[in-house]
Amino acid sequence: MAETHHAKRKLVLEDFHGGSPVVSLKPAAPASRISLRAKSEAVAALSEALGLALPETSKTSSTSGLRSALWLGPDEWLVIDQAESDLTAVLSGVSGLFSTTDISHRNVAIIVSGPGAEAALNAGCPQDLSLNVFPVGACSRTIFGKAEIVLLRVADDTFRLECWRSFAEYVGGLLQEAAGDVVV
Repeated sequence: MAETHHAKRKLVLEDFHGGSPVVSLKPAAPASRISLRAKSEAVAALSEALGLALPETSKTSSTSGLRSALWLGPDEWLVIDQAESDLTAVLSGVSGLFSTTDISHRNVAIIVSGPGAEAALNAGCPQDLSLNVFPVGACSRTIFGKAEIVLLRVADDTFRLECWRSFAEYVGGLLQEAAGDVVV
């Protein structure tokens, strides 16, 4: 019988924690994610299957329990399920024209929180993140430094930053540096 070998995969942000007295940085728990593309005719059926209304307005999101849908474009959403459900299976019975791509292992997320969270993010993100322009529930595909990210404001002083796994160390390092520079 042949000997079987297994590789232990280290999570990219496994040892990432820190921030400063005014900014907390921590990796988000693992989650399932899909990139969902659909025409408007399929939105109602997809929303019903997901158990939440897919947002149809720019910079908005919707959340039900541990599942969120973030509007990224007129026919594009990022769906995040913190319960790690098989989102492709959830949508398998939906008729209509749509496509899903499981990106659960492509993305990782960092939770940025505290009274200096907004300032730390603005060190690398040119978008206006003030509460009156980017309220709780707002989301956007934008940049942080030189990396593309998706940003979701989950509370007045808390953001979920999604980035590709290959950019996680760069984004985390830049966030760490920015957090150390924030003075409130």
